[in-house]
Amino acid sequence: MATRTSSPSPSSSPPSSCFMLICLLHSAIAISSGAFMMFRMKEIYTFTHGIETASKLLGSTPHDQLLIRTSDSFCGLLLFTIGFLLFMVSFVEDTDFQSFFAAGCTFLHVFMAVWRFWFETRVEDLAWDCIRQTVGDILLALSWVSFLVYSWREKYD
Repeated sequence: MATRTSSPSPSSSPPSSCFMLICLLHSAIAISSGAFMMFRMKEIYTFTHGIETASKLLGSTPHDQLLIRTSDSFCGLLLFTIGFLLFMVSFVEDTDFQSFFAAGCTFLHVFMAVWRFWFETRVEDLAWDCIRQTVGDILLALSWVSFLVYSWREKYD
């Protein structure tokens, strides 16, 4: 009785370690940012915006402060969960899925940069910080674009 071994077809390329690296980098960023948002938001606001702006962003009444802390905690939990999902996705070896996922992440980062530029610049206390965050979103999108270019080059060479 002969055993059948399946070998990859000559047209399929091996899974990319570049995809794993980018996913793990984005995962680390999302998990650490999410944890800081959940547990140390006051310190983050003070560090990034200054004491005066941080006091405005944290609310003036106890009710506002509770709502803002709750909102920040849920946003941090969502970001932490996204980081955990990115960690899990980093181990997927299907090259078609990797390209699809990278294109989707590129779209999300570009959309986020556009949203920040058009809407957050209108908030007086956040306008100066918005440019820095928009540049960060574009750099994160460029990491996915570099993977797409690399994978397309490997696929069509």
